[in-house]
Amino acid sequence: MIKFVLMVNQQGQTRLSKYYEPVELSRRAALEAVAVRCCLSRSKHQSELDIMFNLDSVHIILDEMIQNGRIVETNKCRILAPLTAIDKMADG
Repeated sequence: MIKFVLMVNQQGQTRLSKYYEPVELSRRAALEAVAVRCCLSRSKHQSELDIMFNLDSVHIILDEMIQNGRIVETNKCRILAPLTAIDKMADG
């Protein structure tokens, strides 16, 4: 079960955090600090900078893939369908 999703920038600032179970704020800070240390030690080839500039899309994708901490969808076309619909509405 997925307990939380966390995205941080290269300076260690949290850009997105989504928890799928209740976690006390003090515990969240500790969990995020550990995750940040792991992320900041990654190579430059493991970074997905586009995510930081498209956070609305990230929220939609996560909502399509994960519900209540469980992966409910892995089909790429189904996951991206809401984004495709939004793009079509914006173009039309």
